[in-house]
Amino acid sequence: MIATRHLPDDPALPEVLALIRAEFAYMDGRVDPPSSMQRLGLEAVQRQCREGEVWSLGDPIVACMFLTPMPGRLYLGKLAVSGSARGNGLAARLVGIARERAAALGFDTVELQTRIELVENHAAFARVGFVKTAETSHEGYDRVTSITMQLPVRSDRASG
Repeated sequence: MIATRHLPDDPALPEVLALIRAEFAYMDGRVDPPSSMQRLGLEAVQRQCREGEVWSLGDPIVACMFLTPMPGRLYLGKLAVSGSARGNGLAARLVGIARERAAALGFDTVELQTRIELVENHAAFARVGFVKTAETSHEGYDRVTSITMQLPVRSDRASG
């Protein structure tokens, strides 16, 4: 399955947005505060293409992610895999691409955040090598709302 890096004018961006909306919908009413996906529109996806990277797998698109350079790390966000394509290693493949892009950009770490309520996501990211490094709270909350997980770009797992 071919991996595609999208440009801001790519006609497939609405398909990327639709996949994210469909696969993040299960969070409605489950995470507090609500997912930022609620505010995600086509203009934001186009901006992500300009300021970072948007990657997808498949035609039609069955998996996608956002990559954003940050000080000292590459941030992986909006990772989504279609329900019909799960169990085929696509999330792991995207994580591998993120690791390759981080190395190419000179970063030693790929980082992501996942909501505290989504314990199945914590486990899935741990299976591909991410480790919990921090707990954070959204503004206005006096409890942990997210965990930060990091993956070294170069490790024994990366070379194996």
